[in-house]
Amino acid sequence: MSNKIKCSHILVTKQSEAIVIHERLKKGEKFGKLAKELSIDSGSAKRDGNLGYFTKGMMVKPFEEAAFKLQIGEMSEPIKSEFGYHIIKRFG
Repeated sequence: MSNKIKCSHILVTKQSEAIVIHERLKKGEKFGKLAKELSIDSGSAKRDGNLGYFTKGMMVKPFEEAAFKLQIGEMSEPIKSEFGYHIIKRFG
């Protein structure tokens, strides 16, 4: 297991929004496009949801735990954190 990974995410305030977005992604819509349009994390949304590389201890616990369980190319179910609901995709 790598100690440094690269992920993108889409962050929304409501679980219902996250579920709808997750379904759209599973049907083939582009992660980056939906991140730009729908994510409330304006910093990463401009970069197709890209958070860049990070190590353990840099992200809030629920996000970190989900992200580090993903294989490259995998996408998480909606994950609740203090910021809202994340859908995470691992790239590296």
